[in-house]
Amino acid sequence: MARPEKFRLGEILVQQGLLSNDQLNKALELQKATGKKLGRVFVEAGYVSERQISEAIARQLQVPFVDLKFFNVKPEVVRVLPEAQARRFRSLVLEDRGDSYLVGMVDPIDIFAYDELTRLLNKDITLAVVTESDVLMVIDRIYRRTEEIKNLSQALEQDLGSDAFDLAALGLTTQGTEDAPVVRLLQSIFEDAMQVRASDIHIEPQEGKLQIRFRIDGVMHLQTEADVKIATALVLRLKLMSGLDISEKRLPQDGRFNMRLRNQQVDVRISTMPTQYGESVVMRLLVQSGAMISLEKLGMPPAMLERFRKLIHRPSGMVLVTGPTGSGKTTTLYAALAELNSPANKIITVEDPVEYRLPGITQVQVNEKIDLDFSRVLRSVLRHDPDIVLVGEMRDHETAQIGLRAAMTGHLVLSTLHTNDAVSTPIRLVDMGVPRFMVGTSLLGVVAQRLVRTICESCAEPYTPLPYEREWLKLELKDEVDAHRYLRGRGCQHCNGSGYLGRIGVYELLEMSEPLIEAASHHEPTHFVKVARQALGRETMRRHSVDLVLAGRVTIAEAMRICNQFED
Repeated sequence: MARPEKFRLGEILVQQGLLSNDQLNKALELQKATGKKLGRVFVEAGYVSERQISEAIARQLQVPFVDLKFFNVKPEVVRVLPEAQARRFRSLVLEDRGDSYLVGMVDPIDIFAYDELTRLLNKDITLAVVTESDVLMVIDRIYRRTEEIKNLSQALEQDLGSDAFDLAALGLTTQGTEDAPVVRLLQSIFEDAMQVRASDIHIEPQEGKLQIRFRIDGVMHLQTEADVKIATALVLRLKLMSGLDISEKRLPQDGRFNMRLRNQQVDVRISTMPTQYGESVVMRLLVQSGAMISLEKLGMPPAMLERFRKLIHRPSGMVLVTGPTGSGKTTTLYAALAELNSPANKIITVEDPVEYRLPGITQVQVNEKIDLDFSRVLRSVLRHDPDIVLVGEMRDHETAQIGLRAAMTGHLVLSTLHTNDAVSTPIRLVDMGVPRFMVGTSLLGVVAQRLVRTICESCAEPYTPLPYEREWLKLELKDEVDAHRYLRGRGCQHCNGSGYLGRIGVYELLEMSEPLIEAASHHEPTHFVKVARQALGRETMRRHSVDLVLAGRVTIAEAMRICNQFED
């Protein structure tokens, strides 16, 4: 195939009716100010989508556009091009046609990239156009480090030899020994975890083996198994990185450290725990450079989102977000803070740890080692004249009472609590020792949430509900179960055979109306529960889950799994 001819992207989009001249001029000004590529400026400004740009380029060059979500990528063909070049040129080898390769490029008019790919592949190239986000997703999936991790584990095992090993040789005594086997192994584990969007890394010594697992979309996946002998070296290195006591192996320890992975700043929270076969380590990965999610992208139903917005724009009172660990509570609160953040508002957060960093707000890290706990910080925070206070978690009676008193005295307080649903939250506050009148007068509303896995778009197919699934659906749909179409993910290479890719939130919102405030003062909890369930009506997490099933976003099995977490 001949070299593609260069053209001006903006002019092509205007000619094809996807962009106005006014939008093009504004984008050119933004490009000068930011230095970003023009296509990225168009997308971020909301003028056109990434796919529209790729399709326009394909039409101009008269080459095919390939949607990688539905293309059967062969790993052995993709790996013909080394990962570094695939990332650098945003390109993928899609097909081996014998005398040529079909290559998908994000920017096919990049002449230098075209020439380099031709040289590296040593074959003729037939071009196709692909979107950048899809290319990066496929690269992350195909170029996994599983084999590399396995080889490094074996190398570390050989270096250890016996139980007595040289800490200096393994890079355990200094932070800068980058070539040490344990350092390279941990680097590969972290990079692989980032590529597959893992939220947690679990290093678990078992009888006769070391198990390394990732939590992806809320579900555990085995990454690799290695000789249990290397567990000690891994734990020691991680303890050094996080400033923990390497001589203490009998007590649990918690720490954190920062590292840079794939041009992103990652905050790693680490927790160690002594077990029968050695110390188990769990690490949570928090990407600091990720864009802050907006309220619109949380996935709340539009009517509920409008009600939630009204609550967080109230001048005083408390709004709680509840759910188990890993249900996205902090993300919801920070989406609210991002909307409230303005020069007119003084915002202070008290957290353990600070998970996101927002410019313009004051964030305080709790440190219980020096008795800097939530209640102590919160008392000090109120002397700094805040308009809005975010408390990471209502952990005890004192924190809850101070928070509710602050809500009574002209502050908007946002916080989280571990309860199963919205209805049980006010009762939980009373159980913590907070006076009933304080709960009734200070609490504005409660959002309860869970995260459900979404169906992989690449392998979604029609599904007939099983008898027990039909009975569950009837709780919400009555006799209309057969009037709807249901989907499931068959399992493909895009979702690693799971049928799921990504997650979305399911929510319910309980606002403290006059009848609920009166019921909260009642000494019989069942009375409040009855009134609260009537107030919720059909706007429950179960109903939201069913709505997502009907929209083809979630499987019936996944909706049932999540609902079983909070239903008796």
